[in-house]
Amino acid sequence: MSKSMVLITGLLLGLSSQSQAETIRIAVGHQSKCTDTYSAGIIIKELGLVQKYLPKTGKYADVKYEFDWKDYSSGSPITNQMLANKLDFGVMGDYPLIVNGAKFQETKSLETLYVAGTGYNIHGSGNAVVVPVKSDIYSFKDLQGKSISVPVGSAAWGMTLKALDDMGMSGKVDIKNQSPPVGAANIAQGKIDAHADFCPWSEIMEFRGTGRKIYDGSEAKVPYLHGVVVRKDYAEKYPEVVVAFLKAVIAAGDWVRKDPVMAATMLEKWTGVEKEVQYLYFSKGGTLTLDPTIKPKWIEALEFDHKVLAREKQIPPLDFKKWIDETYIKQAYADMKLDYAKDKKVIHDPAKEFTKLPPAEIWHADKGIITYKSVKAMLTAAKKYQAEGKLLSSYVYDKSTGLKLFGKVAFYVKDKKGVMTAFMRKPDADAFAGKTGGKVTQIEDAMKFAANRGRDGQATLRLAMQ
Repeated sequence: MSKSMVLITGLLLGLSSQSQAETIRIAVGHQSKCTDTYSAGIIIKELGLVQKYLPKTGKYADVKYEFDWKDYSSGSPITNQMLANKLDFGVMGDYPLIVNGAKFQETKSLETLYVAGTGYNIHGSGNAVVVPVKSDIYSFKDLQGKSISVPVGSAAWGMTLKALDDMGMSGKVDIKNQSPPVGAANIAQGKIDAHADFCPWSEIMEFRGTGRKIYDGSEAKVPYLHGVVVRKDYAEKYPEVVVAFLKAVIAAGDWVRKDPVMAATMLEKWTGVEKEVQYLYFSKGGTLTLDPTIKPKWIEALEFDHKVLAREKQIPPLDFKKWIDETYIKQAYADMKLDYAKDKKVIHDPAKEFTKLPPAEIWHADKGIITYKSVKAMLTAAKKYQAEGKLLSSYVYDKSTGLKLFGKVAFYVKDKKGVMTAFMRKPDADAFAGKTGGKVTQIEDAMKFAANRGRDGQATLRLAMQ
């Protein structure tokens, strides 16, 4: 064979090899308006974290990876797209996760696997019910005979069903199916009595001054959690890709914890949700704990949630032993030299941890985060910074739940000694005031009171925004 023929043959063989190289799709359904899904969605997308861990040797040596990120307003549509084989991975909340697993198993031919968590609140905070800011409704029971909208199929929907059942109000409230943006718009315009939603929509409405929280998911007393599901056929064909995806989830959590202020600022650019809202979730003492482990308590919560849905909506059965698979997240941990068993045992409880943190913070336009030794000291500073146009946000903790709140939406009780205590719900503030002989105030009066009664507890720490 001539030299030229050898070259031509080699070239043809090379072209043939390239034409046979496999393209592996990585199609992810996520929610850029749901903080609990960020570590397996918008963060790994924008930082390109999955690419960092994808296998490139062995059977993956000549593979081409093709990403397809699909953004949804809630979890239900993600399941439909996964059933249609248009998505490989889905990131969603507890009730949508259950529906996902049950609907797939119902087909008898397809399955998904619940392979990792993303974030949680042990008490259930994240879901909430909001009313228009000028509404005279202050408790969930006041909704009897009225209308509440909620994204049907979402985690907030499941919370609403349980709350109605707990209070003996099932069938006594008109439930309307509305997406988060529509529900939020109707709250702003006073077109609905109440809207139930998942994180961070309640806080978005609070921060924008359109809504007021009357019921927090922690009152349902069931953990609030989100996680990752993957089609089983995909996971079995490309296990290393699933492991790479979960390594990215782990790395995303580390990225947020390293600098919550920077993360909140970047997330605002990527999602349109204000950084002050993001910080409420991701800061120390925040509502959300990022964690990819699958804890026994999560399985208990999901099994309970399935019973709620089975009783209320007759969803299909779900074999949890077939559905939950820790193989991939354990491998991701091992490859990254991390201790899965250790992390699996840890559960963060905001109701306990907030007592160890400074009781109040301010996000200053120039100085960044400033912490204070007392709520009253923060209120004094807030009045000054507000007058200067430098107050981006203030934060306090609800005494009843330990939940981090915007200072401007809290109810404050000032006791006879001038000590200020913050509450999320007016009924709790009223009860505390009754016991202590205190007086319930809201932000404007609370700032005036604090500014006129001294400046105890000056700022103790400043964190640069960078």
